[in-house]
Amino acid sequence: MRNFTSQGKNSLKALVTGGTGFIGSHLTEALIEEGVHVRCLRRKTSDLKWLKGLPIEFVHGDCNDKTSLEKAVRGVDWVFHLAGVTKAIKEETYFEVNGLGTENLIHACLDCNPRLQKFIYISSQAAAGPGRNGSNKKESDPCEPVSLYGRSKRAGEEWVLTHAHELPALILRPSVVYGPRDKDFFALFKCLSRRIKPCPVGADRHLSLCYVQDIVRGILLAAETQTKSGEVFFLSDGKDYRMEEIGDIVARAMGITAFRIRVPRQMIWGIACFSDVLSKFSRRPSLLNRDKAEEMIQKDWVCDITKAKTLLGFEPGVPLLEGAKLTFEWCKKEKWL
Repeated sequence: MRNFTSQGKNSLKALVTGGTGFIGSHLTEALIEEGVHVRCLRRKTSDLKWLKGLPIEFVHGDCNDKTSLEKAVRGVDWVFHLAGVTKAIKEETYFEVNGLGTENLIHACLDCNPRLQKFIYISSQAAAGPGRNGSNKKESDPCEPVSLYGRSKRAGEEWVLTHAHELPALILRPSVVYGPRDKDFFALFKCLSRRIKPCPVGADRHLSLCYVQDIVRGILLAAETQTKSGEVFFLSDGKDYRMEEIGDIVARAMGITAFRIRVPRQMIWGIACFSDVLSKFSRRPSLLNRDKAEEMIQKDWVCDITKAKTLLGFEPGVPLLEGAKLTFEWCKKEKWL
């Protein structure tokens, strides 16, 4: 990681929302390694297993509780906003958390921390939507989210952009992120461990991916680099992967041979609809719901990271084969596989 030069590392304070999650826990570790004092917003139900033993200041609160956010943002130099939902049972939950929650956090910063140096909103390529006509999505392209999740993340972006003249803010749009502690991409590892390599039927689908440590590196670069408020950056490993190719590379990283199984679009929708019904009874969101299925059937989820390379100096260093090996080894160590 690059050293922070604007002021002594030990004097910097950062608030991380979503610090107990997949990307947030890795970011929290990296900040602490750099000597930054970290404050994490946590709910009473938050699982702290990835943060045990770390020197963290915890503040109890929620992005939908305006009062709790006032204490959380006071006195920090940076705010990294990663809290959000990727899956929900009710449609309104996406917008209450990803949209309104972001608005609440911004207003707390404006009201209680006028000296804030950087507000970084971790969005998603889902907010921009897939590429069209085989082209990689760029920051200048119109936003066309296809899912409730994507539209709610775009709502969060719009709140950031609305207030970009009042606070120094950046928006980062990671592609599909994978690595240790991630449960979504782990589903592929689990299938491959059973010698099954699922592949959607139809035209070649393309995807951008990024190993979690590269995403963390991009986030830290965004914090320390001077840019115009309101800038938006895509982050990925810079490669364009075919869906079939991803399964092949991960299987090679695991040292196994798996059988390719073609999955028709109708089957994806059928599983998603059935999962939605089960979710209503279990009151727990499923890994594959209709919202996620809508994203899965899109042809191209590929982004262009030229802007991040040029303005942030972002250079991803972990190719998929290496990242998959690191993730596989972690899964075995933690007895996930």
